[in-house]
Amino acid sequence: MSQPAAELYSTKADYAYLRVKELILAGALPPGSVIPQGRLARDIGISTTPLREALRRLKSEGLVELDAHRDARVAPLAAEEARDLLEMRRSLDPLAVALAAERRTRADIAAIRAAAQGLRPLPGNPAYEQLVSHRRFHAALYGASHNDLLVQTLDGLWDKSDRYRRLALEVERGQAARDRTAAEHGDLVECVVAGDAEGAAAVMRGHVDASLGAQAAWRLRKHASGDGVDA
Repeated sequence: MSQPAAELYSTKADYAYLRVKELILAGALPPGSVIPQGRLARDIGISTTPLREALRRLKSEGLVELDAHRDARVAPLAAEEARDLLEMRRSLDPLAVALAAERRTRADIAAIRAAAQGLRPLPGNPAYEQLVSHRRFHAALYGASHNDLLVQTLDGLWDKSDRYRRLALEVERGQAARDRTAAEHGDLVECVVAGDAEGAAAVMRGHVDASLGAQAAWRLRKHASGDGVDA
């Protein structure tokens, strides 16, 4: 995939932030790995100064850890964070789609249908573009809630959740699970378009409970309890 030049962004730090975040979410910089700052800066065509600024921003989002010696590493996955993300999503995602069903506009409906076009359940080891496509669909749904605080909160949860989705996808999903996910996406669209707030919330609750994030939380919890499940 060709990458845009740093000059196209408002600052080199913005460019570095987006590039490093993409590498983390794509799995090129795995959880817990040391970030080779000098080499990474050269690879993406910037100096280490904007890279350090980007790393500090990623630290504030919980994706990177920095120590007193200026070393940086990708934040490891944790059972507690996976649980916390799942608990938040169980409450907020159903609320968002229920509000979307009540408040969606014609423009919202068009955006939701466009985002759903060609959407497929994530494969094992998904490309960054596939994660973006999945996010675009859910963002179109909760954006139709027209609740800015709710949208901002869900946006903040999404990047962290993508890392746990990738962990869950290390175990191959059966076709039945993939078909269920696809059907739920379709049901969410139809409920929101039809103005069925209760139906949309019910579908979303089931969608979250069977989600990749829920599977990742289970795997990490089993691993932390010493039951021998790899994480």
